[in-house]
Amino acid sequence: MQAADAVSAATNSPAVTNQVLLDDLVNEALEKNPELNFYRAEIAAARGGRKSAGAWANPEVSAEIGQKRVKDSSGALLGEGAAWAVSVNQTFEYPGRLSLRKAIANHDIQLAELGFSQFKLALAARVRTLGYNIFIAQEKLSASREVADRFQALTEVLVQRDSAGITPVLEMRIIEASTITLQRQASGATIAAQAALLELNQLRGQPPGAAVRVTGAQLNFCASPPLETLLDIARTNAFELRIRQAELEQQGFKVSLAKNERFSGVTVGPFISEEKAGERERTIGLGVSMPLPLWNRNTGNIETAKAREQQAQTSLLVTQREIERRVTGNALALQVKLDEMGKWRADSVHKFREAAELADRHYRLGAVPISTYVELQKQYLEAVEAVLDTKKESLEAAQALEQLTGATPLVSVTTKEDAK
Repeated sequence: MQAADAVSAATNSPAVTNQVLLDDLVNEALEKNPELNFYRAEIAAARGGRKSAGAWANPEVSAEIGQKRVKDSSGALLGEGAAWAVSVNQTFEYPGRLSLRKAIANHDIQLAELGFSQFKLALAARVRTLGYNIFIAQEKLSASREVADRFQALTEVLVQRDSAGITPVLEMRIIEASTITLQRQASGATIAAQAALLELNQLRGQPPGAAVRVTGAQLNFCASPPLETLLDIARTNAFELRIRQAELEQQGFKVSLAKNERFSGVTVGPFISEEKAGERERTIGLGVSMPLPLWNRNTGNIETAKAREQQAQTSLLVTQREIERRVTGNALALQVKLDEMGKWRADSVHKFREAAELADRHYRLGAVPISTYVELQKQYLEAVEAVLDTKKESLEAAQALEQLTGATPLVSVTTKEDAK
């Protein structure tokens, strides 16, 4: 009920409603969307992993203490005393291993940043689409109510007339049936606006019932570059491809790291020991230790890393083909819609509205038959819906191309005041 009241308020009381532009909605979402914090934290976590990957292992300190007894071959005690030893050991990785771990961690940061940029671009496109959906619902609701009110007023006039004969009765039933249909269309537009508003408020970090009225906006579409140009740009700039490429590069480093880990690190450190058992002995030296790679040559991890690398190569190829398909489909769809809109007269919807009003006046005077009157009202509404839906589909195709190519925006939004 709260969201429905917000939609009703946005339609019926624009003077007290938060009127915003599409670009303002986008900027607000990019600033307040709660999910952005997830991606920021992901980047911070990746940078923390980079610090850990570049850090040396901590040195180890070991100490031993005990009691020593010295006896001769007959068992006679020759002497006894304390014995102790202290050593400090530092493990040194096999050459190249640390740099490989750093490279893998750097790619984690790159992947997190690419995901963040991709989400912001997708968020802006979604918010712009939802805002325009609200604007479309507002326009459809206004047109439906306009015609429904016209039919309702006409019904009240026809009731007062002399209904002698079958024709006036049938005309009244046609008007009443049309009024019911229009009221249903108005309800559908209200529900569509409500659904878009709920998602929009969620994306911009606002309460679900926050009322918004999107001011009149005009979509200006730029000429789309040739298909081959779009495909070339997508192969370079598409976020999904860049993510797959980074994953493939990272997996290559993981294969190299798995091969490097066949050879163990070397532990080096000084030590000192002393024994007092009759005589005093002290030993100072440098110790070196390393495992012998006899039983474990890390072959399992190497095979796993190579298999993951093959999967990354396949994923990159599949993603590239998918990107090419989506770019081609959206480019063709956008061109068809632009060609369709290019055939429209700039004032076609205004002319239909004037015709609907003219038909209403002349029908009341008896100069226009009921069929012409009803048809003009319906055609006016259908023309409004066709224009708005075509622009919406063009916006979706243009924004999909922007996300796939990361290129210059193909659509801009201006208010009616800006257009003047």
